[in-house]
Amino acid sequence: MIASCGRQADPAALAGRFVATGDGARWTFEGALTFANAAAVLQDATALAPPASGVVDCTGVGHVDSAAVTVLLAVKRRAAEAGVELSFVNAPPALRSLADVYDVDVLLGMR
Repeated sequence: MIASCGRQADPAALAGRFVATGDGARWTFEGALTFANAAAVLQDATALAPPASGVVDCTGVGHVDSAAVTVLLAVKRRAAEAGVELSFVNAPPALRSLADVYDVDVLLGMR
């Protein structure tokens, strides 16, 4: 078990990843996106071609912390370098709040 803020967290619950769907037209995110897994999530995302539609569905996002915003910005920058403008849709309230606090909600194209 991994300790998190004095509580025990299930390592599987900390797993998170981007998944290409619809023959790569769209990405979804499944799981948590925190400091504990941000580097691994970002590394894994580099194996995926940016979604052709430019849409990343965040419905499956679980627990987040400020590292989530950093990962989304990095993924968006990489997609832009490939000529794809990303938007993040269906973001849960916690992720939207973090993006708003850091004043990057519009930059991330959150809808």
